[in-house]
Amino acid sequence: MAKLASLRLNLDKIDKSKIYKGEKGNYLTLTVSINDQPDQFGNSLSAWVEQSQEERQNKEQKNYLGNGKVFWSDDKSQAVTTSASADQDEDLPF
Repeated sequence: MAKLASLRLNLDKIDKSKIYKGEKGNYLTLTVSINDQPDQFGNSLSAWVEQSQEERQNKEQKNYLGNGKVFWSDDKSQAVTTSASADQDEDLPF
């Protein structure tokens, strides 16, 4: 199933020591969480700077950079809800 999402990142919160030089430019590795249920603001994604195994073992606080939402999905099981009932739609000419 395909999905499209939009993330807003606070670039001021990036720890510059986590940026590394790659063959084609400078990189920062992020971890993205995709939640089943959106939060109170409609966000279902959050992103933070990837932690090393040592940082995770020491239970260091994650450096959250932002959040976002899935805005499109081809998942047929996610029905769009409307206020009209199916019976009312039967009278429509299309």
